[in-house]
Amino acid sequence: MADIQLRTHKSPERAALHSVHSLDAFVFTVPDLDEAARFYDAFGLEPKRVDEGRGDRLDLYTAGHPHAWGSLYQAPGVKKLQYLRFACFAEDFDAIAARIERLGVPRCSPHPLGDDRGLWVLHPEGFPVQVVVAAKSAPDAGSEPVVAPRPPVGTGASPNRARIPKVHPRRLSHILMFCAKVPEALRFYEDALGLRVTDRSGDLIVFMHGVHGSDHHLIAMAHSNGPGLHHLSWDVANIDEVGRGMEQMYAAGHVRGWGVGRHVLGSNYFHYVRDPWGSYSEYSCDMDFVPGDYDWRAADHPPEDSFYAWGPKVPEDFVTNFEVEAAKA
Repeated sequence: MADIQLRTHKSPERAALHSVHSLDAFVFTVPDLDEAARFYDAFGLEPKRVDEGRGDRLDLYTAGHPHAWGSLYQAPGVKKLQYLRFACFAEDFDAIAARIERLGVPRCSPHPLGDDRGLWVLHPEGFPVQVVVAAKSAPDAGSEPVVAPRPPVGTGASPNRARIPKVHPRRLSHILMFCAKVPEALRFYEDALGLRVTDRSGDLIVFMHGVHGSDHHLIAMAHSNGPGLHHLSWDVANIDEVGRGMEQMYAAGHVRGWGVGRHVLGSNYFHYVRDPWGSYSEYSCDMDFVPGDYDWRAADHPPEDSFYAWGPKVPEDFVTNFEVEAAKA
């Protein structure tokens, strides 16, 4: 695989726009890191254990990509989102910091699991958000589906089950957050961080992209009764890999989920796998892309388009916020 070069400077056509360019990392805690490592390894990621003196950490990588997309720590109780980290270009940091100050967004101390780089602010729902200067991990172009060559006549195109290769996602596509304060969160991401709305369905769900080029959404918010992580979405090569990913997780014992199907908003093909803590990881391919030199016209869509164009029936508890429910229990 060719070396992946991460961009460190903004493009000239976006020189006047001061915005974060990537969701640099997500950080959450789980009761058992060994269980987490087994799940994400079965999913096709490359989980790596790190001992940094504050307890073990599990960093999540994708094959051949240098970026650590997120980190998990072990903590008793239930899975819990701890903080999000966004990245910007060096030439944008001061302007973003000044805008945050002008808007009166509350600052906060660095999270105990984080570091003192950049600046720390409070999301409207009370969890910390870090903004740092870092290379752009969001893609500069949409991921191209990989089309397998046609086999010789008389040879089946699909390998037998024993020879089906394991699916390895290429990169993080986006995360979807539960959110009780969707309008306030939207203003935070838009006004403070500089993201823009791509599509939405009222305040039921909102999708936001980065102005320096990103998938249809690098973050999305679904209305709920509190904050939490609904799913992590991982880009794969084609719809065959979406289906093969589903099958490899079935074989690993992870049979609860939703898919295979296709979304309306974002257009991607999907299969969601329920993780051991009630949230999901998604195999996703062929998502719409918003180039860095294009102003996407946001639209408000009917609720029936916020889920899917086709696919199996949505599980009844698919939009249950288990972080909140577990805290209540």
